[in-house]
Amino acid sequence: MEDFRNEYCMHTATCGQLSADDVNQEVVLTGWAWHTRDHGGLIFIDLRDREGYTQIVVDPDCVSPEDFQKAEHLGREYVLKISGRVRERAPEAVNPNMVTGTIEVLADAVEVLNTSVTPPFSIEDGIETDEITRMKWRYLDIRRPEMLANLKLRHTVTQAMRRALDERGFLEIETPILANSTPEGARDYIVPSRPNPGKFYALPQSPQQFKQMLMCAGVERYYQIARCFRDEDLRADRQPEFTQVDIEMSFVEGWDVTDMMEGVMAETLKAVGVDDVQFPLQKMQYSEAMRLYGCDRPDVRFGMLLHD
Repeated sequence: MEDFRNEYCMHTATCGQLSADDVNQEVVLTGWAWHTRDHGGLIFIDLRDREGYTQIVVDPDCVSPEDFQKAEHLGREYVLKISGRVRERAPEAVNPNMVTGTIEVLADAVEVLNTSVTPPFSIEDGIETDEITRMKWRYLDIRRPEMLANLKLRHTVTQAMRRALDERGFLEIETPILANSTPEGARDYIVPSRPNPGKFYALPQSPQQFKQMLMCAGVERYYQIARCFRDEDLRADRQPEFTQVDIEMSFVEGWDVTDMMEGVMAETLKAVGVDDVQFPLQKMQYSEAMRLYGCDRPDVRFGMLLHD
């Protein structure tokens, strides 16, 4: 991905990429003005994109008067294109908390791609803004590093599961969203069919009938990262629509499924840096779980067993 991250775009590097190895290189950066500071004629800009942020120095001796005036009047979240030269920071200015903290970019041109009004909340981690405001301005909320990190984590997990299942001979097959109702535990969301008055589609609670169909068709190993829709009351771990990994296997015994999934989970956890889970995992038959705990997903940490 590193080979293509700066292809087909305006920038030659991302804001979280540059290091001491890039000193004296001419670069073009694009992103949002996160913070700006005027220090006695020198203007410092923290330019942020999805990969991190880089400190930009705008010196009136190195840019045109027009560009320096632009830098003097930047607002929060202005969209910028900066070209300049990478240089080392002075030893006392090194920021060890930044990936790019050993360098800065001395600008030779500043271009404002778009202006912005003052955001309704700070584009920072750990804000105390109520959720309604964050949802109203969702695209601003996603700019915050911790929210973007959540999206990256989900992407990493999804890709790791896809790789692991592909290595084990599974086909990823997309199944229809508009379908007929299936007898499951929750109510279906209903969609009227315009060409067929009085007829309705049901949104899938899970692709159950399609999984069975694919097994009968001889696919043998199938998976799908599927959207599911259930018209039911909210719970702590459930919402009206959610995503689940659906997997189906033919010609297997029960332990084949659990052992296969254990390997998939081991690779997925490794991909996101979780290495304190001991494999093989503890396994328990359904009948034993119900007999000892009265629940098919027991919390075994507390040792509170049922006694007849």
